[in-house]
Amino acid sequence: MNISVVIPSYNRRDLLKRALLSVYSQSLLPTEVAVIDDGSTDGTEAMLQQEFPQVNYCYQENLGVSAARNLGIQQATGDWLAFLDSDDEWLPEKLAKQMAALADHPEHQICHTEENWIRNGTQVNVPKKYAKTGGWIFTHCLPLCAMSPSTVLIHRSVFAAIGLFDTQLPACEDYDLWLRITANYPVLLLEQPQINKHGGHEDQLSCAYWGMDRFRISALQKIIDAGQLSEKNRQAAVNMLLKKAGIYLNGVTKRGKTDEADSYQRLIEKYES
Repeated sequence: MNISVVIPSYNRRDLLKRALLSVYSQSLLPTEVAVIDDGSTDGTEAMLQQEFPQVNYCYQENLGVSAARNLGIQQATGDWLAFLDSDDEWLPEKLAKQMAALADHPEHQICHTEENWIRNGTQVNVPKKYAKTGGWIFTHCLPLCAMSPSTVLIHRSVFAAIGLFDTQLPACEDYDLWLRITANYPVLLLEQPQINKHGGHEDQLSCAYWGMDRFRISALQKIIDAGQLSEKNRQAAVNMLLKKAGIYLNGVTKRGKTDEADSYQRLIEKYES
């Protein structure tokens, strides 16, 4: 079973080096490793040529993380796809333990793991709301992002069935993908952390946008309108959309954003009917 690793990166040369060292320290090495350089200007390519010549390097103009991951998926040759954000790192047994678990549960096409959180170099407790779970977890994915890209291992047939990352979303693109996947597939969970998830630096997407829930609202609207959810999942998605839209409406109203407030009021009325 071949594994392709896809690492999107933008001006993270030194962090990327740490991520790659964690890949090449795996007890089960992947078949190929691709770095999709999303328009870096910090010498990323030169570093890779010097220190990781075995990496499949692909440069694209700065199109965002979704476009970078999609390019990696399209170029990958492995049956299984693993993603690693350039600021995260895997623990040495990550791939081996996931492949062993999938071999024991061949009915699963996606596996994720628990994670350690590192903030500004210090390990912190993971908030309970971010605790991972397995099985049919669509409703668990509705409040917030319930899986981390750096933890997942996904069979390529899943992308053929449900599509790629949505390049129209500047953030929460993984939230959107997990909704589409978990509406159709059960998820296998390894309860032992297999990655160090680093945070606290300024270039994180979660720090780049105010009102992140507006992107989750868009993802919810898209999957509801697609008309492919079970009635139970559809009602849960509608309830979550109304909750998030109501909170966001209050926020933009307080900020005096009248046009945006009107838009969200109409959205709420559409799904309340």
